[in-house]
Amino acid sequence: MKPFPKSLQQKLQQREAHNALRKLPASSSLVDFASNDYLGFAHSETIFKATHQYLLENNIKTNGATGSRLLSGNHSLYQTTEEFIAEFHQSESALIFNSGYDANVGFFSSVPQRNDVILYDELCHASIRDGIKMSLAKSFKFQHNDIEDLEKLILKFQQPETRNSQPETIFIVTESVFSMDGDCPNFEELVALSEKHKTYLVVDEAHALGVFGEQGEGVVQSLGFQDQVFSRIMTFGKGLGCHGAAILGSAKLKSYLVNFARSFIYTTGLSPHSVATILVAYQQLAKEQSALKALKNNITHFNQEKNRLGLKPLFVYSKSAIQCAIIPGNERVKNMAAQLQEKGFDVKPILSPTVPEGQERLRFCLHSYNSEVEITSVLELLPTFVF
Repeated sequence: MKPFPKSLQQKLQQREAHNALRKLPASSSLVDFASNDYLGFAHSETIFKATHQYLLENNIKTNGATGSRLLSGNHSLYQTTEEFIAEFHQSESALIFNSGYDANVGFFSSVPQRNDVILYDELCHASIRDGIKMSLAKSFKFQHNDIEDLEKLILKFQQPETRNSQPETIFIVTESVFSMDGDCPNFEELVALSEKHKTYLVVDEAHALGVFGEQGEGVVQSLGFQDQVFSRIMTFGKGLGCHGAAILGSAKLKSYLVNFARSFIYTTGLSPHSVATILVAYQQLAKEQSALKALKNNITHFNQEKNRLGLKPLFVYSKSAIQCAIIPGNERVKNMAAQLQEKGFDVKPILSPTVPEGQERLRFCLHSYNSEVEITSVLELLPTFVF
């Protein structure tokens, strides 16, 4: 075997020295406060059986897509599922991608053009940032959820003295629920700002699908702003419990992505089974609200209990399924997570450099299937470790 390159070995050693070396975890039977399976759909026997039955009833017995969607992989299930998703989300169109990462990279690498400007929240997901890096547009970050800072940047590019170098289009990019904080932007102010300055608002709803709204439709739609947003990215690996993603927007946007989004064009499509699972999961979301109600009750209970126990100062403000306690220091937060796991609770530490140094945290993901006793028990352990 060839020797491992020294430069790569040094990077691994640096991670280890900072107690930040990532390793693949083993599966466990601990109480789940770690997964993104907010509604329990990933383990739903109902969805599993309904997907199998759907494939049999429609005589679909193909294991793979056989190619990219532009060649041989665009099986009939795609159209059925995309039409259902578009109707569910009150969007003109939907285009399925193989993952949320693929969707973000495909969108941001192809849609903003050389003379455009992208203004993105500083805490946007890595997939958004990677897509932006591949774009020909100029990009600038604004302070997290800070409307005033965002408007300063917009005005900077709309000054009369810079008229000759003004961007063709300004894209504002944010998330409806931030994955490492669990907080949300003020969409009333954000949409008003976007309308005022005639910008194009793009929202990643990965952690809002299945959590917000009467049917789990996400934050934007639950507030009635779907027509004011240029595009929404819906990811299925969280609340929907399966895999893939869809970009929502106009029919023209869909046509553009089919022609220019490289992560869509140059990859094998999802299998019929994967697409059928997406369709059945959406159908379940549309007709069955018991899991969504249970999740919302658990979010309320978690917030009430952290207030009762005096833990509120530790936590980032959140009304979502993601609740984060700031515990500075990789070694300290890893040690606390290990102690919680020893007590039977699967709570994961989030380390720097995933989050900024000094912002390391315990990340609690709440689910419809967590009990109130489990929530109270895990929170009652925290003061014994922190204080």
